[in-house]
Amino acid sequence: MGTWKTRGLRGSGLEELLNLSNEIYRNSHIALIQKIPTPITPMEIDRSSRHITLAYFDKQSTVDYIGVVQSIPVCFDAKECASDCFPLANIHAHQMQFMKEFEEQRGIAFLIISFTKRDELYFLPYRSLMRYWRRMEAGGRKSFTYDEMDRRFPIRRSREVPAHYLEQLEAYLELSEELEQPDELPAD
Repeated sequence: MGTWKTRGLRGSGLEELLNLSNEIYRNSHIALIQKIPTPITPMEIDRSSRHITLAYFDKQSTVDYIGVVQSIPVCFDAKECASDCFPLANIHAHQMQFMKEFEEQRGIAFLIISFTKRDELYFLPYRSLMRYWRRMEAGGRKSFTYDEMDRRFPIRRSREVPAHYLEQLEAYLELSEELEQPDELPAD
């Protein structure tokens, strides 16, 4: 059981973008994605502002969001990174296990990473994340850099959808289908 001490609303900018995007997707009947709240037990409350200042996590969380897009189950975590180096310590082993099991059930798991210094958002498929994770487990780097990341999946921002990550989910699915197609047999 972990302790949580308030440090402002870390990651709230990205979460606000995603929550608004998810609301637009829902209202457009494109997807139904829900934010999964982290269960906590409040220990101290600032009576003047009615804010929780000390709490304990009730249990480990899985991912930030879960839902369905056009009959495809999806789950993802939202992460912000202030530098060009993303520490894998920001992802927990139980989250990796959950995403692995989710994909085994034919769902799609991914991260949405905001490189805040660059003001860029990316869709990072679980399979790509797993390469970095395995490298770390084998004694390699405990992070991955912006430069080594597959940047084929930038998330576009627009007035219509603040973080239009479903475009990149679709691009990833199309790419995955191409990679899974068997090579054509030579003609006789």
